[in-house]
Amino acid sequence: MTDPHEAVHVILDDTAMAAAGRGNLLASRLIHRAHAEPGWYLYATACALVEADRARPGTGEHIVSLPGITVLDLDLIAALSVARHDTWAVAHTLHAAQPTPERPAGAVVATAVPGAWTAHPVRVLDLTP
Repeated sequence: MTDPHEAVHVILDDTAMAAAGRGNLLASRLIHRAHAEPGWYLYATACALVEADRARPGTGEHIVSLPGITVLDLDLIAALSVARHDTWAVAHTLHAAQPTPERPAGAVVATAVPGAWTAHPVRVLDLTP
């Protein structure tokens, strides 16, 4: 079993999901890695999934059909966090990126718009080509 402290945890924001649906090479490599390599974990929050599907219809079905991506539900704790923010997609992704017992160091947010995360205390993986 992989040590959770050495694992790589990445959360796709809504822009990264839409980029994956458009064939973004960096997003595709990330998805492949999460499926093929031990210790790589890729997540999509339910709220960001909805927003990505609104921006690019069909993205939701595409993302959930991919192996290696875990969809994070909007549980009570996440819902309370979302209630304090203007956008649900950002709030749910931000909440999911925080440290948890499964992700002791938190997670990196993969995004096609890295500037959108500058005001938030998260590590960012830039997927812009």
